[in-house]
Amino acid sequence: MSIRRFPLKQHIGEESIPCVAKGAHVVRGQLIADACPDTLSVPIYSSVCGTVSDVTQHEIIIDGSAAPDTNPDSYIPLSEDDPLEMIRRAGIVGLGGAGFPTYAKLQSFPKGGTLIVNAAECEPVLEHNMARIRSSAAEIIHGIRLISSRFCAGRCIIAIKGKHTAELKALSNAVGDDSIETVLLPDRYPVGEERAVIREALGTLLAPEELPSAANAIVLNAETIYRIYEAIVLRKPFIDKDVTVAGKIRGNSRDKLISVFPDQPLGILTKELTDMAGGIADDYGELIAGGPFTGKRTAPDAPLIKTTGGIIISECFPKAPNRIGLLVCACGADEERLREIAKSLGSTVVGVAYCKQAREIRGAYKCENPGHCPGQVQKILELKKAGAAAVLISSCTDCSNTVMSCAPQLGLSVYHCTDQALRAVNLPLVRRIH
Repeated sequence: MSIRRFPLKQHIGEESIPCVAKGAHVVRGQLIADACPDTLSVPIYSSVCGTVSDVTQHEIIIDGSAAPDTNPDSYIPLSEDDPLEMIRRAGIVGLGGAGFPTYAKLQSFPKGGTLIVNAAECEPVLEHNMARIRSSAAEIIHGIRLISSRFCAGRCIIAIKGKHTAELKALSNAVGDDSIETVLLPDRYPVGEERAVIREALGTLLAPEELPSAANAIVLNAETIYRIYEAIVLRKPFIDKDVTVAGKIRGNSRDKLISVFPDQPLGILTKELTDMAGGIADDYGELIAGGPFTGKRTAPDAPLIKTTGGIIISECFPKAPNRIGLLVCACGADEERLREIAKSLGSTVVGVAYCKQAREIRGAYKCENPGHCPGQVQKILELKKAGAAAVLISSCTDCSNTVMSCAPQLGLSVYHCTDQALRAVNLPLVRRIH
């Protein structure tokens, strides 16, 4: 056990406010940063026993090297009694990637509305949600029932890909009746996007600017439900996170490229997680925090935070043509990330186009109908006219299919933002589907 780093901003909303000082001794489950008053904010708790070695403007660092091994079942319990307050004080945020504070979602849960559990495991490579369902289906179902009772849900639906047969069986056995419905999702990206889940589960396509409340619904990730169970039943603050570690691991065989580590302490460094999997191979492209589509480049000393679902060690980057065009999809990597990848490919960006369904909403892009693409021929032609010899895309499964229907015929090579991550775990590249 060594250094643990706790950034003060780990979710959508305001930074948490430190409430410990340098030199203080802390124990597992102790509050170290409180929610910013009267804002969208949640507390942060120490996941380790140790000494606060530094408090900076943006993070708290705790040295646990001199502390005895921490018992993972030991922590300071929450003192609240109301379920909503327990969820708020536990510091739980959405664990599907966005990190919206869960208490704020639940505050707007309409009485008689639909609770949808997002068990899509949307991004390729990531497997920790499915592992959690297999190991803790009863606890997840308990969490669903607790939320349903407290917020008077009219329906409860679990949305999960039909290919996950073992997980479906575990959930069915845990439910034991017909009080919780199951909706089977297709195995294509981005079926786990919030509005896509609502479209598949309820048959309602929300506009890009609409929230789930417009469909009289709320969507919570499967691990989020489990952490809610922990907060309410076990009085445990949010201090541990499930994570997938995958890719170019030193010495791993082809069937050991993806590992799942449940209940890892928040603040643990990326290098410790990759070492647990076997260590980073000598030659690799980049470290990605998150999934192949929407993850961001990270570093070995970066900490595991509340919204980190995966650490991927990618394959090395090939040399792409000198002149490349970017096609940005609202469902995948943004323009900044594509420019970063283009630089690693050794290419100069000569043009940028956005998917025709990408709409800018409050400074971010959202797709009009996630996963259903009307065609990208016009955008590819724009990039070819700009002088591109290749295109780098962040497109969903369907959009990628339409790109492949025209780009090669126009003499353009196609690269995808997920290529090096998928190559590293021997998964098929995102290209043409049939």
